[in-house]
Amino acid sequence: MRNKWHLLKNKCHLFCVIHIFLLTLHAIIQNRINMKKLLLGDEAIAQGAIDAGLSGVYAYPGTPSTEITEYIQESPIAKERNIHRRWSTNEKTAMEAALGMSYMGKRALVCMKHVGLNVCADPFVNSGMTGTNGGLVVLVADDPSMHSSQDEQDSRFYAKFAMIPTLEPSSQQEAYDMMQEAFDLSEQLHLPILMRVTTRMAHSRAVVEIKDEPRPQNELNYNAQASNWVLLPAFARKRNDIVTAQQPLLEQMAVDSKYNQYIDASDHKLGIIASGIAYNYLMECYPQGCPFPVLKISQYPIPKKLIRRMTDDCEYVLIAEEGQPFIEDQVRGVMPGNAVIKGRLTGELPRTGELNPDCLKKALGIESSESYAPCEDVTPRPPALCQGCGHRDVYTALNEVLREYPNARVFGDIGCYTLGFLPPYKAIHSCVDMGASITMAKGASDAGQWPAVAIIGDSTFTHSGMTGLLDAINENADITVIISDNLTTAMTGGQDSAGTNKFEAICKGLGLSEDHLKVVNPIPKNMPEITAAIREEINYHGVSVIIPRRECMQTLQRHLKQKKAAEKK
Repeated sequence: MRNKWHLLKNKCHLFCVIHIFLLTLHAIIQNRINMKKLLLGDEAIAQGAIDAGLSGVYAYPGTPSTEITEYIQESPIAKERNIHRRWSTNEKTAMEAALGMSYMGKRALVCMKHVGLNVCADPFVNSGMTGTNGGLVVLVADDPSMHSSQDEQDSRFYAKFAMIPTLEPSSQQEAYDMMQEAFDLSEQLHLPILMRVTTRMAHSRAVVEIKDEPRPQNELNYNAQASNWVLLPAFARKRNDIVTAQQPLLEQMAVDSKYNQYIDASDHKLGIIASGIAYNYLMECYPQGCPFPVLKISQYPIPKKLIRRMTDDCEYVLIAEEGQPFIEDQVRGVMPGNAVIKGRLTGELPRTGELNPDCLKKALGIESSESYAPCEDVTPRPPALCQGCGHRDVYTALNEVLREYPNARVFGDIGCYTLGFLPPYKAIHSCVDMGASITMAKGASDAGQWPAVAIIGDSTFTHSGMTGLLDAINENADITVIISDNLTTAMTGGQDSAGTNKFEAICKGLGLSEDHLKVVNPIPKNMPEITAAIREEINYHGVSVIIPRRECMQTLQRHLKQKKAAEKK
């Protein structure tokens, strides 16, 4: 009897062990099928693109979109699959290269910040006319409140203009899921898809459930009509008719989209339309659930049918959207006139700047949680050039020389060196857009300004400064151009610069006289040489280029660390 009891006990123990083993194995399998990662919104987008069968990413670095390409560059899967992941010279070249990959049937992603969409507007809008073969997704990161930008541009207007669908995720999980659906949608409709995110979505983290096995890449194929890709007027007019006729389908797809949801509620005094991350903010205001009907919009064109339902059912409609009043403007045009529309245009929400939960609470009449005024003891720390930065020595030398020319004007550009506007240098007088320094200096010179000096960085020069220099050379404009070369794209994190070690050749190739092309090393002990070069070229009445060249301190330190780590191995 005792032996039977022991035998039974051992069998039960074995059963328990087997059961625990099977449960553990099941958990492991489930985890492999649905892995979870803590990801930035940008990283979720990048992972989603890889898992969707991406063949190439094309981009120029710009906050808040930079991390997408960087994530793909570092991804072991991307390396294993040989996904194209080099930086492009500018957003226009990126868009055109991505369109070329789509032309051959592969899936391509092009990434940029909102002002970068201006740079590639020509191929972007025309890609709606050509259509696509392989899936093509244009990821644009807008920057409300201008954390690192010149304006608050809203990219949704571009998609409406180009007559293509837009996706706008409200969470990191949606950003991941949408990326895969965007490629499918692009191939289904034969149209590029714009995916729009904003700074908070791009740069905040959340747990994201991802696939274990990425989708295979598309096979190389070309099965589109050649005439679609040749935008001669006779062909373009036919394509224009087709794309225009497709708009009702796109709107119906938005109505049926799982990302656009009409969530009804008992109190119809107010209805709320919330798009993208604004939906997240709304949910923060009502953690127990919103008592009013909510229309969540994350796919465009705007679903007019759902909007009319809300304006019919509700007395007031509050529109919460990040960016400009894109939905609000259109709702006023499609509603039957029963509901009163509130939002950014009517003052319930701020007209400019980022949206946030506190803004929404105020608009909804909800008492905000206690907040505190900023500490007055904290000393302000405005941005400044790094200690040891070569740009410092360039501005020191430039200011020293320009004291001799009271009427001098210095036209700046986009990059770290824009900080030369601030104390202690106060050295530049304009900064408008990428590459504007050279062409503005030329225009000022054409108007009679002398001296007219342009200062531009190495990456910005190849991005959009070269054509301006060609104009200046062709007209022998009386300008001095300083290409401050720190051997990297420093402002956005030290990415590779497209023109490294090529600037002298580029300038000569554009027709610049070798006699007026000087390279200097911007360090304090070389100050006499630098000031002499600047003075000499200002006094030369024609186009001259000075290249102060010294590696960015941040990049140098990173390279030294990498070298030490490699030596230890």
